[in-house]
Amino acid sequence: MGKPVRKIVASTYATLDGFIDNPHLWSLQYGTEEYLAYAYNLLFSSDALLMGRVTYDGFAQAWPAMGGNDYADRMNGLPKYVVSSTLEKADEWNNSTVIAGDDLVGAVTELKQQPGQDILMFGCGRLTDALMEHGLLDEYRIWVHPVVRGEGQRLFREGAEATLELLDTTTFSSGVIVLTYRPVAAAEGGTAAG
Repeated sequence: MGKPVRKIVASTYATLDGFIDNPHLWSLQYGTEEYLAYAYNLLFSSDALLMGRVTYDGFAQAWPAMGGNDYADRMNGLPKYVVSSTLEKADEWNNSTVIAGDDLVGAVTELKQQPGQDILMFGCGRLTDALMEHGLLDEYRIWVHPVVRGEGQRLFREGAEATLELLDTTTFSSGVIVLTYRPVAAAEGGTAAG
């Protein structure tokens, strides 16, 4: 029997019509106590963050200035891994390491094999698609908000294909539903669905 492998969990806010960009414009009013407790538990069940360059750039501008509460202190204190083909160093946000884009599979496989808790990702895009394609993404936590935007960046990019298994549904009084899915390839221990 092999040693346990850490899970990579992608947590993404989405509108009812499947858009994910600019969540600060449409998600904040849904931050009830139960919603925030779920986010807190998700962060504290992880001991590393994995993100693409775009997410890293946005987070590195905002999070270092935040602090003084358990959530922000945890975000700022965790080891952070940013996957990029163009970024040479990631010193804008403490405890950040660059994973070269051409070393994605090897570096993330090695990261998953290290002892620890889950590895948390925020957002959905090229990185989540690549991880799913290589059988490295274990769960999606899609926070569906009761908002229709009509346009923007889609939850899944054109050409992305997968079969997903529903693991859990969490409903908040605000109308937000968190859908937890696992790519079937991850469930079978194989490579990419699609």
